Amino acid sequence: MSELSGDTRIEQGNRSEEAVRKAMGRAVGVLVDAYGTGNYLPAAFHRLGIGVVHVQSSPEPISRMQPWDRSRYLDGLVYRPDGSTERALKELGPRFVLPGQEPGVRLADRLSEALGVRTNGTQFSEARRNKFKMIDAVAAAGLRTAAQLLTDDAEKAVAWAEDNGHWPCVAKPLSSASTDGVFICRDADALRAAFPSILGSTTVFNGTNTQVLVQSFLEGTEYIVDTVSVDGHAYVCGVWQYEKRLLRNGKPIYNRDLLVSPTDPAAAALIDYTRAMLDALRIHNGPAHTELIITQDGPALVEVGARVNGHLHPAFHDACIGTNSADLTALAYIRPEQFLAEYGDRVYRRRQPAVVYNAPTVRAGEVVAVNEALVEEIRSRPSVVDLTLKRRPGDLMVPTHDLLTSPLRVFLTAPDQSTVDDDYRFIESVRESVYEVRPVGSRVACGVA
Repeated sequence: MSELSGDTRIEQGNRSEEAVRKAMGRAVGVLVDAYGTGNYLPAAFHRLGIGVVHVQSSPEPISRMQPWDRSRYLDGLVYRPDGSTERALKELGPRFVLPGQEPGVRLADRLSEALGVRTNGTQFSEARRNKFKMIDAVAAAGLRTAAQLLTDDAEKAVAWAEDNGHWPCVAKPLSSASTDGVFICRDADALRAAFPSILGSTTVFNGTNTQVLVQSFLEGTEYIVDTVSVDGHAYVCGVWQYEKRLLRNGKPIYNRDLLVSPTDPAAAALIDYTRAMLDALRIHNGPAHTELIITQDGPALVEVGARVNGHLHPAFHDACIGTNSADLTALAYIRPEQFLAEYGDRVYRRRQPAVVYNAPTVRAGEVVAVNEALVEEIRSRPSVVDLTLKRRPGDLMVPTHDLLTSPLRVFLTAPDQSTVDDDYRFIESVRESVYEVRPVGSRVACGVA
């Protein structure tokens, strides 16, 4: 944490006092860094009669993530490492403290443990964020994982891959998301080229990459397993198959997430592995978003986040699986006995086919306008629940090279697969016409994949 100036300390102290004043006498909880889909959590708690206070883990908000919505909170605090935030929260007497998104995991663990509320604790907190320690802990529990090396030396990484026959291999940051900074390297030259792209760059969470995590390539199909837990009793609220595309530079990008039936043999193996992995990392409470690959030898962990899925959309998930992880998370923390009775150790039912489409683009330039007529045409398709326009006029658009640079996300579900497929094909055919883009030359060259 960076040091705050004297004036800023006084201001933050006043904010803490104001937060306490606003929340006194109310049932409240705390969300840490509720960026992105963490924005769905306040409403879920409000439906159970709980107000929420937001804690931001860093003095500056994380600019590359969707901001947390201040209007949904009783108040917001910026964390101070001098103990004043803990003292203010103790006065509130919160029912829970949990992360809204990935950057808040460590702090939420620390605060929940210090305040004596339901917690995953701090013993394995670092392993829940540091991908190298994460894989080490899971492997130590006897579960299948990639081989790995952590280094800032490209030649050491090349020697490791050569000596162990790890071609292709994966190079990525220690802590990031959305395939940010991930490279699949098929030879020594590609691995060497990945290092300067990762080292010294910043992650989605504003952190600086000082080392590169190099892992053996897990050959197979990748999946998501989403869970919500109380005291180690996890409810599996979705298994999704990733459909990815590889760019010419070796970077994988997401295309579609496809809802898998829980009766699919692949789902059963993934669920068994995930339950064991959650126990290994002591993710015993709250949501988790796990990414795995089914190799020829069985499931292996890619990574797990102790927070809700980045593609969470409550209305969409309600339609295709009958519930959603935001409401389940609220129930788990506010009515844990009810959660255990209705969901503990159980698995979702796929009510109907569903797809999340992360539309890519090859265009580069400044967004001049949005084709509103086409957007409405897409929204009117029978399987489209919603779409997210991720660019606005004035924004720069670059060719898609990770999930963050996909300019459009569409949620599709319908009783029959053919309707979903027809709508996906239509959207895929018109995706490049959603935005009017004006080339601006070298201003976007750095974003071209």
